[in-house]
Amino acid sequence: MGEVTTIVADKKGLANLDVFSSTLQELASTDKQILVVTSDSRGSGKLVPFGQKFPAQHIEIGIAEQNLVGVAAGLASTGKKVFAVSPACFLTARSFEQIKTDVAYSDNPVKLIGISAGVSYGALGSTHHSLHDFAALRAVHNLIVVAPADNFETEQAIRLAAETEHPIYIRFGKKPMPLLSEENQDFEFGKGRIICEGDDLVLIGTGETVYPALQAARQLETLHGIRSTVISMHTIKPLDYALLTNVASKGCPILTVEEHSVFGGLGEACASFLMTNGFRNRFKIMGFPDEYTVTGSQVEIFNHYGLSEDGIAKEALSLL
Repeated sequence: MGEVTTIVADKKGLANLDVFSSTLQELASTDKQILVVTSDSRGSGKLVPFGQKFPAQHIEIGIAEQNLVGVAAGLASTGKKVFAVSPACFLTARSFEQIKTDVAYSDNPVKLIGISAGVSYGALGSTHHSLHDFAALRAVHNLIVVAPADNFETEQAIRLAAETEHPIYIRFGKKPMPLLSEENQDFEFGKGRIICEGDDLVLIGTGETVYPALQAARQLETLHGIRSTVISMHTIKPLDYALLTNVASKGCPILTVEEHSVFGGLGEACASFLMTNGFRNRFKIMGFPDEYTVTGSQVEIFNHYGLSEDGIAKEALSLL
């Protein structure tokens, strides 16, 4: 079996939304160009402290997501650094026309923040699940699409977004996320993050699926001696084609894991690149199938669809 070179932490982390809020407060304290626009979402977006500290830099639109994006685009066109915050399920579906035309096509550098993404609102049912956002927004040109996996990636993504003159969509879940690695690494949109390395299998996750993928890698090594490369592909678009080429060239199987439909997300993006460039690695996409999604907590839904440590390990063994 291949060698592994990594230092992996399991330090308890905060919810990425808490890190988003604290980082934004720090940035806003010295940059008055930063504005936050919300759609009755300051509570769920952890932005009550921001509004209290910086009332002149916070704009409340109410439950009107299309207006939210339009107002954010207008403000960004004047040079403001605008973070438009709303539940991902509504932001990316109800406001799709505004994201496409007012933000991306018009090149207004709005930072679109989709909160409680994936099945974070699991108990509220399919209307509140955002399992379509990668697919929809990958098809819109001039838009970066990001899903941070842990607190490190979240902080770095928000700092970089604040200084990036480009439209960006960043999605966050709700639960506390352990730090994936003790190693300080550079963070760049479009560059995946290698969490650990092995020569037998490649596990590629994004957002809150990276940690269960890492847990599965540990289980596979402990029980079966299988050593995996685990990648946090935090940027869905632009995808890190150089990293994909590097890991696929070793010939081992590749398993992608995402809190999204199996259609149009991380897995299909990876598969499309690999197939069209001549790679023939054994390959599997793990995500949500084409059915009415079950209702429950995020953990219950992950377990139901196999997006858990045991489920990913089982799928990996089948692929191997």
